[in-house]
Amino acid sequence: MLLSLIFLSFLSGSFAVYRPSIGDVFQWQLQVDDNHPFDYSMHADLYDVDLWAVTPQQIAAIHAKGAKVICYFSAGSLDNNRPDAHLFHSNDIGNKMDGWDEHWIDIRSSNVKSIMAKRMDLAKSKNCDGIEPDNVDGYDSGNAHIGFSFHDQLVYNRWLADQAHARGLSIGLKNDVGQIQQLHSSFDWALNEECHDYDECMEYQTFLDEGKAVFNVEYVNSHHVSSTKQQMCTRNSPTGMRTQFKVWDVTSWVWRCPNQ
Repeated sequence: MLLSLIFLSFLSGSFAVYRPSIGDVFQWQLQVDDNHPFDYSMHADLYDVDLWAVTPQQIAAIHAKGAKVICYFSAGSLDNNRPDAHLFHSNDIGNKMDGWDEHWIDIRSSNVKSIMAKRMDLAKSKNCDGIEPDNVDGYDSGNAHIGFSFHDQLVYNRWLADQAHARGLSIGLKNDVGQIQQLHSSFDWALNEECHDYDECMEYQTFLDEGKAVFNVEYVNSHHVSSTKQQMCTRNSPTGMRTQFKVWDVTSWVWRCPNQ
């Protein structure tokens, strides 16, 4: 009942969901441990950090300097290192993700949705301003032996957006380039990985046309961005997209394209 009331409040306009502005400075750090502490000292308009790694005290400190916090979690895969991993049922779990020690999960499962709702509740309780749900394109990324479809992915991603908004949380569309045209109106901003390498950056014009921020991350193997890589800053990008370079572990190190 409470959730229904929250959702109705959102529909009536009681919640002002945060929406990053085009041109905002985005800082993304997912690797947070003893060797890589969360660094929120640098200038950014919004910090995107792991949901379990960030503390309420750190979020309060970020808010005190006028910035926002986006909390990351995977909405499409099981990582056994997460504290709620035991909540997944065996029939929720699909095949291993290529290149990662995680498994795809069945987004049609009511239990999976219950787990994701709890994750959004945690984000809300920590006072995150928004969420970045990852791996929301499993229909197109090797979910063989699970069998969910393009349509199932649309239903699930819209459900995530509705649930985030019901809690007053902003939500970004992570990758899922093939469904931008169907999903752009449900999401508040977008985050893309390696659209330059896949020649997909112009697909995000739809978000920008609606005044919604688009952040692009390209990867490098060390704290160095070659002149060839730097050409991505001015090549085949929609006006307004902000591109930055990160190492694969997504530590605090960042190299941002100048003049964006």
